[in-house]
Amino acid sequence: MDLTSQHSKASDADSAQLHALGYASKFDRTMSLWQNFSLGFTYLSPVVGVYTVFALAITAGGPPMFWSYIGVGFGQWLVCLVFGEIVSQFPISGGLYPWARRLVGKRWAWMAGWVYLWALCTTIAAVAVGGAPYLAQVMGVKMSHAGEIWTAVAMIVATTLLNVSGTKLLGRVAMFGFVCELVGAVLVGFYLLIFARHQSFGVLFQNFNLGSNGHYLPAFLASSVAAMFAYYGFEACGDVAEETPNPGTAIPKAMRMTIYIGGAAAILVCLALVLAVPDMNAAVSGKDADPVVTALRGALGKVGLRALIAVVLVSFFSCLLSLQAATSRLLFAYARDGMIFGSRHLSKLSPRTHMPILALLLAGFAPALIAIAGLFLEDAVRTIIVFGSAGIYVAFQMIVLGALFARFKGWIPSGEFRLGAWAWPVNIAALMYGLAAIVNMVWPRSPADPWYQNYGMILTTIVVLVTGLIYMTTAKPYEHGTAPAGDAHLVHRNNPAMVTAEKS
Repeated sequence: MDLTSQHSKASDADSAQLHALGYASKFDRTMSLWQNFSLGFTYLSPVVGVYTVFALAITAGGPPMFWSYIGVGFGQWLVCLVFGEIVSQFPISGGLYPWARRLVGKRWAWMAGWVYLWALCTTIAAVAVGGAPYLAQVMGVKMSHAGEIWTAVAMIVATTLLNVSGTKLLGRVAMFGFVCELVGAVLVGFYLLIFARHQSFGVLFQNFNLGSNGHYLPAFLASSVAAMFAYYGFEACGDVAEETPNPGTAIPKAMRMTIYIGGAAAILVCLALVLAVPDMNAAVSGKDADPVVTALRGALGKVGLRALIAVVLVSFFSCLLSLQAATSRLLFAYARDGMIFGSRHLSKLSPRTHMPILALLLAGFAPALIAIAGLFLEDAVRTIIVFGSAGIYVAFQMIVLGALFARFKGWIPSGEFRLGAWAWPVNIAALMYGLAAIVNMVWPRSPADPWYQNYGMILTTIVVLVTGLIYMTTAKPYEHGTAPAGDAHLVHRNNPAMVTAEKS
């Protein structure tokens, strides 16, 4: 059998599986395993995640904050395993929303999608605003606050234009971003460890008298929020399930690869930066406001620093690209089931590129508005943006809890990736980790700080949940559409449609 026939047979099997799940797709299945993984990796973006919050982490918990990257990585790995089991059986575009729909039901799915949507939009705005200063450094110019905002908007526009060009270009750009980021992270990380180390490994156990009432744990927990910011993105692999061949096998593998490779890169970068800080007391006290730049400038020089910043900038762009792709697929999935206003338009794919153009435009427009609002309401926008991380974790745990609910009702996963006897303990442990992480993220730290720093995550989470409930109860969007819902516990291997799809 030639390669064309094999490809056609595999494509027919993927279409049959999707049809058995109640959908027909017109997406191009041209995203390879490595391109799918690259999408998750660039969304997770270890360089963006570590560099952006390193200063906050070191002032909150000192050098031992490094260990949180290992602990959080393990917790998110548990969540990743649960997601892998779900997407293997339900490889449907949109990720969290269709998973919640099949595990629990329409209302639960609508709320999970609503929270995830706003978390993604605020994260896009946050990444763009965070990337603007790096673009200014590459260009060798100083920008005002307004200049950084408009630069962030320009970055969002640029990635939107790249995204509408099609799945092939998305996969290639994601792959390019992955290679640049991984090479940059590994080379710079090992260079710092070998040639620019100012601290001994013993500094990783020195708390610099941080903490409360002689106890270091509160400081460590506060600093661990930085690691939590750096460990999501693997779910994006499932957002493009209908664009990936053999998704039931490929996507769970790509998700795990994202955690393994992305997590290892984040740990390496964090370790290298901690040991390369020339004056740890200045970094911990906040006297050195940007210890990342201080360490890199001392190690690489002015020219080397600018070259590295160019690589970091590629990471920001590829991260934005992946975030927008995930957001647009969620909007498309919502619209295909008639679950949101403008569904008739948002569910359309371009006949030329097979991309949800209007969904992509909205995935750029909404974050751009959030960023622009920073021109007038800087403190308020900071409050909104911090919701990004908390919202992602809330949406994640709605899926983890949904999986546990489905198991109680008798769900037996029937995808290619299954946890078997480990399913229950992994699911319970993932839920316990996720709930603890959410509490840690929203916990008010310093009463003397402005209210939006202490209660921003709690307030914005409540606002998103309440507005979602109001919209859901008044407009009743969950009543639209006829796609299956809440049937995970009914879909077993004795289901003829599923058996046919799996055998194919």
